[in-house]
Amino acid sequence: MERLIDALADNADFFVEQVEITAIVFDNTNDVTVWATTFFDNTLYFFHLGLQFQSLDLLLRLAGDRAETLQEQVAEALATVTEWPCLLEYNTSEVPPVPLPGVALKLACTYPANGPDDDEEEEISFMQLPSDTDESEEDEYEEEEFDEERPHNIFYLEGIFLRLEP
Repeated sequence: MERLIDALADNADFFVEQVEITAIVFDNTNDVTVWATTFFDNTLYFFHLGLQFQSLDLLLRLAGDRAETLQEQVAEALATVTEWPCLLEYNTSEVPPVPLPGVALKLACTYPANGPDDDEEEEISFMQLPSDTDESEEDEYEEEEFDEERPHNIFYLEGIFLRLEP
């Protein structure tokens, strides 16, 4: 499976269909992240979708036969969660991914905090503070490198559309 962001030619808003939800992550009391897959160009892609709870509720209502069960699972998880983030998974044979039949999602790309859309280049200087760790331990930790020119594989939901059959 490939990252959806790697399949995009540019960073414009775009539509995906044939979406299946594989997990719902309650990030905090206001936001949720949906882990999903989409199939196009004969390839399966995965992506993360950041949205508000109201949009999640709308997506769940479009989940066909599983809509009511999913809404109950989400409500129960929200009522009982004590630690954030909270994860609901849909990727086993007993609990398969949740298809969104006839639904097209309009997505927008997100960027790293210091990504290409930053107009101002601020110079920030840092001072290293003394640490309690041994110097040999410091060598074990390396900064994770990523391409700041490319957006993350996390998207924002710009709109939800339904396919109308004549």
